[in-house]
Amino acid sequence: MAKDDGLLSLANLGIQMPYNMQAEQSVLGAALMDENVLNRLMTELDPSMFYSDQNRAVFEQMRALFTDSEAVDVITLVDALAHSGAFKSADDAKVYIARIAETVPAISNVDSYIKIVREKAQTRRLIEAARAILSETAEESDANLLLESAEQKLYEIRNGQDKSGVKTIRESILEVIDTMQKLSGADRDKFAGIPTGFTYLDTILTGLGRSDLIILAARPGMGKTSFALNIATNVARQQKIPTIIFSLEMTCEQLTDRILSSTAGIDSQAFRTGRLNSSDWSDFASATSLLYNVPIYMDDSSGISVPEIKAKIRQINQDPKKEKIGLVVIDYLQLMQSAKRTESRVQEISDITRNLKIMAKELNVPVIALSQLSRAAEKTSGRSDHRPQLSDLRDSGSIEQDADVVLFLYRAAYYNSQNGEDAQANENEAECIVAKNRHGETSVVRLGWDGAHTRFSNLDEIHEQY
Repeated sequence: MAKDDGLLSLANLGIQMPYNMQAEQSVLGAALMDENVLNRLMTELDPSMFYSDQNRAVFEQMRALFTDSEAVDVITLVDALAHSGAFKSADDAKVYIARIAETVPAISNVDSYIKIVREKAQTRRLIEAARAILSETAEESDANLLLESAEQKLYEIRNGQDKSGVKTIRESILEVIDTMQKLSGADRDKFAGIPTGFTYLDTILTGLGRSDLIILAARPGMGKTSFALNIATNVARQQKIPTIIFSLEMTCEQLTDRILSSTAGIDSQAFRTGRLNSSDWSDFASATSLLYNVPIYMDDSSGISVPEIKAKIRQINQDPKKEKIGLVVIDYLQLMQSAKRTESRVQEISDITRNLKIMAKELNVPVIALSQLSRAAEKTSGRSDHRPQLSDLRDSGSIEQDADVVLFLYRAAYYNSQNGEDAQANENEAECIVAKNRHGETSVVRLGWDGAHTRFSNLDEIHEQY
């Protein structure tokens, strides 16, 4: 009982919600006096940011009039408030509106008033989140679920802060010039797309775009995990960019086996069984030495959510002894959990992909999320072959919508071995189909495939054409 009593007393702490009545009234009064201020309030504030019920009602009616292209002045506003029932009478509404219109200290200081209103609202949201977290601790005993819920609440508050304003092309041109100067300067590697190590794919994509969500999809057996690990290893080894791999299906040891086998050029079957000859042991020693200090992090938590991923990346980024994560790989999308309850799996996947895109933008890193394809890719009815299409993405159309880049892996020889189709297919070749590219063209990139070592490679003869 003592523990429950302690929780109850914490939950009922009498914390006064912070607000500034004068600042709220001043922004409303300034909007009545200056149409430019009114236009700004429509994009920079919302009703929930006003603590006072009366001020919130006034702003809601201002927004309703603005939306209907009606004039917003003392007369129209009083009339709208009188009909809304927000005040006891029309006279009360008239007195209140007259008061806020007359007590604006200075319209020139409206930026400061807006800032105060926003900051007080933000602090109130934090207090409300803290109270909700305290309440949940009394009902939920699973610490991991509590941490996930807390992370999601703070994530939503922080995400709500981003209200980018409209820019003129002049302002955007100046930003583009600044970016071009950075891309052509000595530190261009900090701003350019990250090379995958696959030459022609980098030509098409101009590298992995920072803040991009990249979906890598394929049917089982095509090698999507191997391809993702190849890219992750290339980025960490060649570019020295810290990379983190979240594997929801394989253990960290299994991932390491794959990476070492591919790097050492040791047959994966021999690697798993430990039947290595003397040459293999020498190659294994070289690979372990080569990879020992490569900045690759791995996490094999099952059913992980986006807030949990962000929390783990944040822990690394905040460690002064470690460099910030520059690439995130998630294997795979359909095994992830949404941080909020949804009515269907389609909605859950939509929530996950949307938050992955937001995370990529917020952290300014590429996020590669592996995805399954529906069984439609196995059928040739109504289509010429088994090559995957955007419509084959499984569970939700939001995967295609939220992604900046969609890549499909396809090996014709896989189907050749199964049912005799495409008899001329080379078992050592694969295709990486760039089906969506928000930044450029779509194309097909031919790659070498070494199944024994689970390794993809460049095909030099293709690259010479470009």
